[in-house]
Amino acid sequence: MSKIDNLAGLIIDMDGVLWHGNNPINGLVEFFSTLRQLSLPFILATNNASLTQQQYVDKLRIMGVDVSLDEVLTSSMATARYLVHNLPVTQRRAFVIGEDGLKQPLVEQGFILTDLYQVNQAAKGITEQGADIVVSGLDRQLTWDKLATATLNINAGAAFYATNADTTLPTELGEVMGNGGTIAALEAVTGIKAISIGKPEPILYQQALEKLGTTTENTIAIGDRLNTDILGAVNAGLRSILVLTGISSEKDIADVAYSPTWVMADIIEVSRLLRQSV
Repeated sequence: MSKIDNLAGLIIDMDGVLWHGNNPINGLVEFFSTLRQLSLPFILATNNASLTQQQYVDKLRIMGVDVSLDEVLTSSMATARYLVHNLPVTQRRAFVIGEDGLKQPLVEQGFILTDLYQVNQAAKGITEQGADIVVSGLDRQLTWDKLATATLNINAGAAFYATNADTTLPTELGEVMGNGGTIAALEAVTGIKAISIGKPEPILYQQALEKLGTTTENTIAIGDRLNTDILGAVNAGLRSILVLTGISSEKDIADVAYSPTWVMADIIEVSRLLRQSV
């Protein structure tokens, strides 16, 4: 395989690339050792909005890898940043379907989180109780009450946002439902399409480039899913590596109108190529 030229940084997905659930993928420690030895900057950029920066740092430490908070960027962080820069200051009440990984960044950006069944009811003159926006992320404690509250707020005029639209999530037991399933349910009952911030939209990659201080020309994205990681890289103007340890297979490439720059078996093969290139 030919060497990679003009490489100054990497944007790396996590689920399906570095681990399956709580099980590290073979070559994880060696992969990060390679990045450190080559002094190659990276951002771990994930669509999974369930965990906080610190929780991802802790998860990797348990697996034998040390990274800093600044090296982690989640779709929830990207969503919170996007919303605070694109919504008027009068729209800061948010109902969240999601876990601490989504709630914490929103609170840090100044949003007020509304509770179950806090909904504006114009007919009763109640107009300051509900949410201005509904934000959906992966929620492993999803309940009917949360879905009902989100539905009521959206029907009352709240804007509908999603951290990502991933339909599935790879785990150690196989693929399970991702945030896309929740979005599909809410879109079906409200008729309102969610505005998604995570991959394949370019926003997450653009924010990662800002953190790295690199450019689209000298940065490569690594992911396991064609319709998010790789399509997002295409949309952001990045070269990309598809690893075959997650969702997408090499055969799947024939079914889409775009393709990764490289296809590799796993991060062991990526490490080998990086050592040859840098």
